[in-house]
Amino acid sequence: MNVLAGDDANMARKQPYKISYDQATKKHLRAIEANYHSLIRAAIEEQLQFEPAKETRNRKPLRQPAPFEATWEIRFGPDSRFRVLYGIDEEGREVQVQAIGVKAGNRLLVAGEEVEL
Repeated sequence: MNVLAGDDANMARKQPYKISYDQATKKHLRAIEANYHSLIRAAIEEQLQFEPAKETRNRKPLRQPAPFEATWEIRFGPDSRFRVLYGIDEEGREVQVQAIGVKAGNRLLVAGEEVEL
């Protein structure tokens, strides 16, 4: 038996989360080089569609209070420079992407402005 086939079958039975974007995320993306936009979209879909509340090395709950009413953060990309802040509506099975930013040193820049985490 192919173990991957079993995992794929289990994954197919899980209902995916709907991913929605706050209106402000368009502005956040405009502050990031366009050649990274497809990487960002792919990472959001891959990381958040099935288990958005599962903590991993690059996905963590945020300490509260957090900016944008976000409860979680994922990091990805070259040198883990990109950050996506999001909330989860478990009942409606929806992930709300609230901010997309770039980590520069010890600062998080969202739409070119520094945000405290």
